[in-house]
Amino acid sequence: MYPIWQRGAMLHLALKVKEVKAMQTIAEVLNEAETFGSIGKAAIAWQADQDHTAVETVRCRMRQTLDVMRQSIQDGLLPELRSVSGRVGGQAARMNAPQSIGRFGILGKACAYALAVAESNACMGKIVAAPTAGSCGILPGVLFAAQEEAGFTDEVLVEALFTAAAIGRVIATQATISGAEGGCQAECGAAAGMAAAALTELYGGTPEQATDACAFALMNSLGLVCDPVHGLVEIPCVYRNVGGASQALAAAQMSLSGVRCPIPCDEVILTMKDIGDTMPQSLRETGDGGCAACASMCGRA
Repeated sequence: MYPIWQRGAMLHLALKVKEVKAMQTIAEVLNEAETFGSIGKAAIAWQADQDHTAVETVRCRMRQTLDVMRQSIQDGLLPELRSVSGRVGGQAARMNAPQSIGRFGILGKACAYALAVAESNACMGKIVAAPTAGSCGILPGVLFAAQEEAGFTDEVLVEALFTAAAIGRVIATQATISGAEGGCQAECGAAAGMAAAALTELYGGTPEQATDACAFALMNSLGLVCDPVHGLVEIPCVYRNVGGASQALAAAQMSLSGVRCPIPCDEVILTMKDIGDTMPQSLRETGDGGCAACASMCGRA
């Protein structure tokens, strides 16, 4: 399911009454959102136009994606879940325990669900790469937590996924979503930006507020390295999904409160690329630096 974010899973308004432009930058996304009413609707128009198919067809595909995300959360919350290494699994169940899950409201749920999907991935479960396997928990975590807190329907969540897809496509086009190229800022940072934008539109924010939320989330993730212990998508990867979910919620809250990001989102995305390009190779998914080089992780403690 990875190509859904790389290609930009977006859609088309019925009967093709409006022409859809490329949407390769955030500025272009905002321009199309003004025409179609929201980033999600513009994304829907784009995807249906690209696929030469009906709106309901692309919506149906995204509903299937939503179903996989929901199942990934359920699978990841199983207390007996363990990865082959034994380092990952069962922690999301702890966070989801009755005495813990309600402690921090929507944040507590989003973090537990984000960890659940990330652990499910580490334990070879079925997930949606959103935009990558290493960052798979952030978007579903915040969306399903929001659904439980505010009662959003699945159809509304489907449109939010298209909002996220449009943002993810721009990041992939203008910068990268690969940890090997740009560090974890390109994976969990991008996912946090996508989730923040989706969450903002979900709660009635404008397209401008959604892209500001994305910019805030990316800005707060700049420089995040990719340092998988033993080369596995386990430590610190699964815990960074929790951090990414919290970043997305904080960014959406700032933007929905009327706080404007002082730097345009397109510029933040290009800044992320510049940082990734100058990041040492040891901090770009090689497993040679960062947490991967800690003595306790190398058997030296």
